[in-house]
Amino acid sequence: MKAVATRVMPASPEAIETAVRCLSDGGLVAFPTETVYGLGADATNGGAIARLYAAKERPAFNPLIAHVADPPAAHVLGRFDAAADRLAAEFWPGPLTLVVPQGKGCPVAALATAGLDTIALRAPEHPVAHALLAAFGRPVVAPSANRSGHVSATTAAHVLADLGDRIDLIIDGGPAPVGIESAIVACLGGAPQLLRPGGVAREAIEHALGQPLASPPSVMDSATAEGAPLAPGMLKSHYAPRAALRLGAETVSPGEALLAFGPAAAERASCAVAARNLSACGDLNEAAANLFAHLRALDASGASVIAVMPIPDIGLGAAINDRLIRAAAPRS
Repeated sequence: MKAVATRVMPASPEAIETAVRCLSDGGLVAFPTETVYGLGADATNGGAIARLYAAKERPAFNPLIAHVADPPAAHVLGRFDAAADRLAAEFWPGPLTLVVPQGKGCPVAALATAGLDTIALRAPEHPVAHALLAAFGRPVVAPSANRSGHVSATTAAHVLADLGDRIDLIIDGGPAPVGIESAIVACLGGAPQLLRPGGVAREAIEHALGQPLASPPSVMDSATAEGAPLAPGMLKSHYAPRAALRLGAETVSPGEALLAFGPAAAERASCAVAARNLSACGDLNEAAANLFAHLRALDASGASVIAVMPIPDIGLGAAINDRLIRAAAPRS
């Protein structure tokens, strides 16, 4: 694709105004959310969305999340049942995406929904994201601001490294505080279904609903899957660094880097080419915030393999393990 001069601006009212003009003209704007940095395009502009797919090198059958400023804006786009309304009231604004049936006359381009009759919606909590969405006044599709399948971007520098000369503007709002993508729940009649673990723990969602979530579907292999996944992040190989990942590592082999977790990592780290600890005190919230930045740093070490210590599969640990499993999957 044709190279552009990517502008980086610190978060400010001027940056929001510039971003609104850019989106209105069909441009691409990266901006911080509480989860990761998103790459934004006008959700009603098919041409802008096509350019976004090209910039990310993203499979066109993978749907996009439409971001809105508040629940009333979401209700214009989708049909909410009682479960969806309950979750929106409990967790919006915040790191939860809801997949609901499209509303009548939904203006979001079919390219953004991968031709499905459902739509993925989120109202982010980050003040920069909220200010941009409120000022723009239309839904903005905003997948993670990195090339498709690569490690997600949690800082403006990550975005520039992956998408520089491919997008128009980056708003630098500092590191993303949650550091892992939103949880995705489908509310399509019947029991709500967890499509992707993420920034809201499954236990919290089930508590708000007063019932268990249906189990997530099996991950999809992009080489064999028929049709479109219901939501982003459901492909088998995703969030992948260049280095191979070896999960559940109790030891470090010569030449490997180490992605550690917890206080018992010091001895293993001494054997590694490079080491990063997601949380030395074993805090899963801290681990989620550090995940993608640490993967990028270890990938830059030149190691061909990253050994990953076990992560507890509870709370946000389930989302972390989901991303690690996809990052370790064979590349299609």
